[in-house]
Amino acid sequence: MQQAVYTPPSVSELHFFSCVEDYIDEEELLQKLLYTLTESFCREIRKVMHNFWSLNTDIFFEVLSRFPTKCLLGLKCVCKGWHRLLSDRLFIKSQSQQREPIFGFFFQHRFHWCLDDIKTINHIPVESEAGLQQRVFRFLPEDVVVMASCNGLVCLRSCYPFKDPSIYVCNPLNREWIRLDWTKADKETSIALVFDPCREPIGHSTNFKLVQVQQCEAGAEDFYFSFDIYSSDTGDWRTSKEICLCNDRLYKNKGTLIGGILHWLTNGDEILTFNIENELSWLISVPISAATLDSVPEACIGESDGKLHYVMVSENGFHVWCLEDYFEFHWTLKHSKSLDAMEEEHPEFLCNLQVRVTQRLADSTPWMDPLAFKDGYLLMRVCTNIYLYHLNANKMKKVCGQNEMGTCSTFNPIVLPYSLSLVPLSWA
Repeated sequence: MQQAVYTPPSVSELHFFSCVEDYIDEEELLQKLLYTLTESFCREIRKVMHNFWSLNTDIFFEVLSRFPTKCLLGLKCVCKGWHRLLSDRLFIKSQSQQREPIFGFFFQHRFHWCLDDIKTINHIPVESEAGLQQRVFRFLPEDVVVMASCNGLVCLRSCYPFKDPSIYVCNPLNREWIRLDWTKADKETSIALVFDPCREPIGHSTNFKLVQVQQCEAGAEDFYFSFDIYSSDTGDWRTSKEICLCNDRLYKNKGTLIGGILHWLTNGDEILTFNIENELSWLISVPISAATLDSVPEACIGESDGKLHYVMVSENGFHVWCLEDYFEFHWTLKHSKSLDAMEEEHPEFLCNLQVRVTQRLADSTPWMDPLAFKDGYLLMRVCTNIYLYHLNANKMKKVCGQNEMGTCSTFNPIVLPYSLSLVPLSWA
């Protein structure tokens, strides 16, 4: 595997990290830590508050390794001792086993008729009020298109038209990146990223896999999907023997990893899956067929609580299902609400939904479009505005208008959930 490269941030690029590092003063940081420790530990720490780094680092290791990454970024600034501990290889290996909450979404528009790629990539934070960030990937040597995001790592490709087509895997938080030659360059190809520190413990390097999906003709009117797999452990691509017969095209949320299985939503009534360990692929039927509805529905897939979720907006309302069984295709309805009810609860954002959703034609732009779902957060477009909807809290907020994202294109944007990670791509 190519040696990872680190690019230091410029002053103008530090704004992305400002929404990560919501620093508070050292006394507040210490108080938060004290509440997580036992009473005896608290008494000991208070006696030596002026010199934390002289304490037994095992105490801090056990406690801090349970913190989410966002909190640890602020704690790195407390003292040199904590900075060394939080940068330690063994500590990062332990902390990466914890489930990391969603931090935000990457959003990149696409042109409908023009072949050129749109270069602007927006980062939408979930909880911070920092607003859109458009310089997250400026540390890479060229303009790129986001392809996949998985447990803190992000996969990107060169923008079209290609000069020297490349694939990049990077950690935006520590700004480390790896470049791979892209011999089968195709702007319509889907590339999924597989990185799961819980299943594959971090060693001397951070191992990941890429899965490139291509649709090929099987006959006059039949098609199948094939899978090319790259392993950072070997540094080579190989073609899997597995194929999956499917005439539908890949649509949204390409390459969602859940429990070692990749998922791609198609424009039909099926979800393409690929088990990365045994290299088996199959199709999962969605909970409700679009053919049973009078109007054209819109849907997306995502992960929450370690399970696949299917979100649909139709004339029947707003519905979220959870897949309980992969073999019997058993879906459980987790959330259901009529469009009128949503409009009554959020009148400042929604208006006349029932009519606008019902009257949508097959080739027209949907009025209400669910874009991506992760950990109970749904990013969606309504008319020309982008909204973030937290299902469990039933809270909705306007993120921005589409004209604030660098272009007004409404054609099937690339939207990926993103979580923070301290994991480096290679160890010194």
